[in-house]
Amino acid sequence: MVFSQSTYLDYHMRIHTGDKRYKCSLCNKRFCQAGNLQKHKRCVHSDVRPYDCPYCGQLFKLYLSLKQHVRIHTGAKPYSCRYCSGCFSRLDQLKFHLLQSHNEGTWFSCYVCQKKFSRIGNLKIHIRRHEDVKPFICSVCPKRYCTGFELKRHEVVHSDNRGFACGFCAESFKRKSSVLRHFKICASALSFDFSETLNEYDRLHS
Repeated sequence: MVFSQSTYLDYHMRIHTGDKRYKCSLCNKRFCQAGNLQKHKRCVHSDVRPYDCPYCGQLFKLYLSLKQHVRIHTGAKPYSCRYCSGCFSRLDQLKFHLLQSHNEGTWFSCYVCQKKFSRIGNLKIHIRRHEDVKPFICSVCPKRYCTGFELKRHEVVHSDNRGFACGFCAESFKRKSSVLRHFKICASALSFDFSETLNEYDRLHS
């Protein structure tokens, strides 16, 4: 692999040497690059969402997440398969398709149960569950979790933030699952056929 600057080569070599000199002060996770540490802190330990969808107003922590979400509204599928007519809205979907349908790429296998994964990150999370490693610790109570997503889902218990609202009565909820359950009840009480609307709500907020 060729690099235009020695700095880029140094960054790349850290992947091979395992040099993770940047440590998160909140969960002790380490990273090869300072930028990856900052991204981790934004995604896992912060509630700041500076990017908003121009179609539905949903907020995102990363610009990349917003770009991927907007494709739900526009229907854009910029990633196409070189072997068939398959088109995908995300690169990871294309890579999984190439692995599953055309045997291109590398499966990552669990050394414990031999389960296969298309992404090394998913394999690492899976292995943590086997080894009962839970590096993400709640700052309010002693509970620990395998992933940052699971920690954020738990932290809702300690928060007063109610980011999901019913479109009929405007009652708000902490969790998406709660507002979906309520939405069914509210729609039924109004004799409204909610199936199509519910599917759309679920799609836009997934």
